[in-house]
Amino acid sequence: MALASTPASAPSAREVLRARYASQLPARLEELTGPTHGTVDLPLHVVWSGLSSFDLDRPRLRMSLYRTVLAEGLHDDLVVFLNKDLLIDQWPVLRTLVSRAIRDVWEHAFPELATARNITAA
Repeated sequence: MALASTPASAPSAREVLRARYASQLPARLEELTGPTHGTVDLPLHVVWSGLSSFDLDRPRLRMSLYRTVLAEGLHDDLVVFLNKDLLIDQWPVLRTLVSRAIRDVWEHAFPELATARNITAA
């Protein structure tokens, strides 16, 4: 009995993840027009267990919301729940809390995020 082999051209798990995250990206950061204050309730398809309501005025909860939406959100979730200015402000820390695939895709698509990281590190 012969075992089926994986074709040499099959994408790696890393490539699949990067493609998934890249397909959800907004065309421009300006599309991220989510709230900057108040409470945000995430839908079940974004957060299916644990905390689903986040107070944006509490830095840890805001960071948790952004981490969750970046990892699990669809395109529409990104533009509805994330805010461009908050994302840029939080990026130097947030980038250390998300997966390498998310970080690489976002920094490649939006060089201003990499710039924000470098300014904070200086």
